[in-house]
Amino acid sequence: MLYYVSGPVTVLEPGLAVVDCGGVGYGCRITAYTAAQLKLNQSARLYVSESIREDAYDLFGFSTREEQRCYELLTGVNGVGPRVAMAILSAGGPQNFTLAVMTGNEKLLTAAPGVGKKLAQRIILELKDKLGGSDAGLDFSGPAPAAPVAGNHAALAAAALQELGYTAAEAQNALRGVDPQASTEDMVRYALRAMVTVSGR
Repeated sequence: MLYYVSGPVTVLEPGLAVVDCGGVGYGCRITAYTAAQLKLNQSARLYVSESIREDAYDLFGFSTREEQRCYELLTGVNGVGPRVAMAILSAGGPQNFTLAVMTGNEKLLTAAPGVGKKLAQRIILELKDKLGGSDAGLDFSGPAPAAPVAGNHAALAAAALQELGYTAAEAQNALRGVDPQASTEDMVRYALRAMVTVSGR
């Protein structure tokens, strides 16, 4: 079992990176998100998920553990194979994928080739609780919130904002004054507008 490969990137093409590990080149299929983190002839570490079939042995490489966990969650959904999972993560990266699932945004998922409305709905249905709970393995940790915000939608919105790179305190501050009856997606939009307004002052 391969956990990760580390070394200089000797080949970097759309969807493919070759990492030289002690003279052996490991070809890894990669997303656009991971490709953006790599540079040719510079050292990199890719976390690896293997796909072994009778007619093929593929390595899928990810620049972060978060993206790899999203891939593993996706391939656990019936009807989602490795290539579809990679297409979804290429379309928006792990942050936008997490946001799409937690807010029920089908359009962000159907933007990926090979993902129709029914499959997008299945992904959201099967993964929403996992991404919102503790078994996803995603890191939603951060400083203690400045003030509690009641309601499950608010908790999901705060977690989605943290996955987008904001701290817990920033997320909670941005959600102050939000309508407690609003949907998770509307809460995220409200918070993002609030943070843009504050940063623009």
